[in-house]
Amino acid sequence: MAKSLRSKWRRKMRAEKRKKNAPKELERLKKILGTKADVVMEEVKEVATVLPAEKVLQPGDDCKMDIDNKRNKKTLLDQHGQYPIWMNSRQRKKLKAQRVKGKKKSKLAKGLVW
Repeated sequence: MAKSLRSKWRRKMRAEKRKKNAPKELERLKKILGTKADVVMEEVKEVATVLPAEKVLQPGDDCKMDIDNKRNKKTLLDQHGQYPIWMNSRQRKKLKAQRVKGKKKSKLAKGLVW
């Protein structure tokens, strides 16, 4: 998509508008960061304790998130038997069929009848 003349024209005009407004935006950002940044940090220091990153992160600490739900890589089911939210119904049906196919066992022989 986005190959029509109208969309090309709009993209072109948006690019020109960005070029025109870039100096004003830069000045506005410099003004905000120049005056307000120090004041904001002082206000934050009054409310909370500000620590450097080295003190917060301990040397033996690995920065991995603890994920509560463990997922089986083959079936993609979590511990509650739920599929991921991004998976659509066709994919779920296909994986379930594979699971059931592998689970089926032949019926046990009842024994010989004379």
